[in-house]
Amino acid sequence: MPIDLTSAQTTARVLTEALPYIRRFSGKTFVVKYGGNAMKDDDMIASFARDIVLMKRVGMHPVVVHGGGPQIGSHLEKLGKESKFIEGMRVTDDETMDVVEMMLGGLVNKAIVAAIQKQGGQAVGLTGKDGGLIRARRLTIKGQDIGQVGEVEAIDPRVVKHLEAGGFIPVIAPVGVGSQGEAFNINADLVAGKMASVLQAEKLMLLTNAPGLMDKAGKVLTGLTVPQVEGLIADGTIYGGMLPKIQCALDAVASGVKTAVIIDGRLDHSVLLELFTDEGIGTLIKG
Repeated sequence: MPIDLTSAQTTARVLTEALPYIRRFSGKTFVVKYGGNAMKDDDMIASFARDIVLMKRVGMHPVVVHGGGPQIGSHLEKLGKESKFIEGMRVTDDETMDVVEMMLGGLVNKAIVAAIQKQGGQAVGLTGKDGGLIRARRLTIKGQDIGQVGEVEAIDPRVVKHLEAGGFIPVIAPVGVGSQGEAFNINADLVAGKMASVLQAEKLMLLTNAPGLMDKAGKVLTGLTVPQVEGLIADGTIYGGMLPKIQCALDAVASGVKTAVIIDGRLDHSVLLELFTDEGIGTLIKG
């Protein structure tokens, strides 16, 4: 079959553009937060898995931290249990915590691991309970107890580093363990940010269901410094559900992570488009 010269030249240009980034990022750790809204069908999960496997194949060290809010909510609905939220945090009683552990540590985590394996990678699923990875404490909101919802107290990265060194891709569910062995449901963005800080990652990548941070005219903002982001918070440009992600990104950059980026995880190969193209996508925040 004769070669399609135009297609071949396009492929060559893409590879040429990617090469400097492959060289620059080889050996570096990237924490990728994969949100539940970006895993709505098998094709989206497969696209994400291919990106992660390619990162590993070219010498980078991806660490995946995943959410699963929509999946938890759907299962609770099937059980006839209403989901309640206070300032964006799911109220988590004992029964809800059982579902959280089953969905995050079980179904969702293993689906991502299986997808990565199918694309030729070697992934290992973890929760914060494994190897004492995530130590947590109870989170209260304005003095109000919302159940088994936690915040990260400390992260012991040894198990993650051992997996990285062995050629494996860690896939982490945001379930932490308290001082008495109790489980805590933790916001995945917060876990990803803390993990990036502890690992001193090259970049924190937050995959969500929006193109990035947009200004009041609907244009995606990027290349932002910390003072610029703080100004956008002050003038009300950043509000609502984007605030926790932005705060997570700011905290990571302030603690030594070189850059943080918020990208649309629903876009096919969004991770590669951000990493290996000159323009990138989404909202980049730098120190």
